[in-house]
Amino acid sequence: MKRASKAVRDVSGGLRTEYVFDYSKAKKNPYAARLKGRTVAVVLEPDVAAAFPDSKAVNRQLRAVVRAVPRRSRPAPRRRGGRTKG
Repeated sequence: MKRASKAVRDVSGGLRTEYVFDYSKAKKNPYAARLKGRTVAVVLEPDVAAAFPDSKAVNRQLRAVVRAVPRRSRPAPRRRGGRTKG
């Protein structure tokens, strides 16, 4: 295997400045259909993750928070542009 040139090799933590991918060899993920719309991955900080024994406990607590926070009947309109004249 050829070694990469110095300009391309090991810029930051093993990452190259540029990668070239051959998308003609790409294959469809056979498991994607199973997960579509069902799974969301969220990364917790280590101190937060230590407070929960498993994902069911995290979901239970998040549902309790969602029930406790009042919902607005409809979203507030967003402001457009910068400052208003005044």
